[in-house]
Amino acid sequence: MITHLLVTLALAAPGGTLADDVKLDDMLAHLQAFQAIADAHGGNRAAGTPGYDASADYVAARLMEAGYTVELQPFRFVAYRQLAPAVLRVHGTDLGKVSTLVNSGAGEVTAQPRRVGAGCADTDFAGFEPGGVAVVDRGRCTFETKAARASTAGAKALIVVNQGGAFDGNAGAPQPIPVVGVDSEQGAAVSKARQVTVVTRTETQRWLTRNVIAQTATGATDDVVMVGAHLDSVEAGPGINDNGSGSAAVLEIALRMATRRPDRAVRFVWWGAEELGLLGSRHYVATLPPEERAKIGMYINVDMVASPNHTFAIYDGDDSDQVGQGPGPEGSARIERAFQDFFTARGLPYTGSDFTGRSDYGPFIAAGIPAGGLFTGAEALKTEAQATMFGGTAGAPLDDCYHKACDDLKNINTHALDVSADAVATVITTFAWRR
Repeated sequence: MITHLLVTLALAAPGGTLADDVKLDDMLAHLQAFQAIADAHGGNRAAGTPGYDASADYVAARLMEAGYTVELQPFRFVAYRQLAPAVLRVHGTDLGKVSTLVNSGAGEVTAQPRRVGAGCADTDFAGFEPGGVAVVDRGRCTFETKAARASTAGAKALIVVNQGGAFDGNAGAPQPIPVVGVDSEQGAAVSKARQVTVVTRTETQRWLTRNVIAQTATGATDDVVMVGAHLDSVEAGPGINDNGSGSAAVLEIALRMATRRPDRAVRFVWWGAEELGLLGSRHYVATLPPEERAKIGMYINVDMVASPNHTFAIYDGDDSDQVGQGPGPEGSARIERAFQDFFTARGLPYTGSDFTGRSDYGPFIAAGIPAGGLFTGAEALKTEAQATMFGGTAGAPLDDCYHKACDDLKNINTHALDVSADAVATVITTFAWRR
């Protein structure tokens, strides 16, 4: 009875049918377009490449057809490229394949390794001898923070050790030292060594790219609801789940919003260069005049919402899970509750997701803007508890093709995409129409 009442109220509200009008087949058509773009441009849609430019043109064209005025916000960035695979040797023995983190510096370093915990605080490096190789555990803070702490402490290279298998990552901004990632077995070998050699071959170039921005024609502009998804992929693949899924969902919601008249303006954004360190969203927030920044009532992030072995994870705005980072800015808890209400009304399970800083909500939170959103999972392994709650395979990655060439159309969980888009559309309705 309660569920029926909630659904009835939603349908009766202005804009209440928005979720019903966002169709799975239409989102899949957008994903097919992104796949075709990647196929025609070297297999990816990475920022600074023709594949990204074509993706931005596609989104802008669909928005203009629907009647939106579209802004293509340009910004420059430094693009990273790996010239050769990283090498890690222990006492002259090659440890096999290791990952070079995006934005790693180039160099060859032979020195003593030293474990320093997570490497998230300056105190972790207390007593660290400059000239050594810092060895840190993955987690608790961004790779960029770990690299900055290590470099400041005088480390000549940084090795990030995963709790499980091999992984890829991004060190945020260009780093002055080599930064590599290893699996747990390689990390154990490094920890026992008296000397290691780290070799990376990388380069950086300056590029120009764009954010795509559109806003509803009606609604108050002093308390805007923002919704965003990053449009770029990594160079390794077409990025159809990461983040074609979020981009397609936000695009289809925007198209269905074009004829509606919300009380609060809704601003839709497709970010460039997220995979290179949230560069598009950072540029946007940093260049907003203070009076315009104050007019953003909230930001809703949609990054990876069709993961094959999915969960439905809502960003933990009030820090009720007491995991990792603290709560978001005041108002973030309201966004979290709106997502929770959607899943409760549909009788669907959900869980929390920490504000780790790994997606485009990061610059908004840093600026004190309330944020929230939905996430169906990346490279993390599904737990037994999650498998019981959501189905799927315990012990397997939520998205086994995360940042890989296989992140293509076959990597899409249509149920997760359909539900996620409905959730985002419903939350937009909750806040864009004052009741």
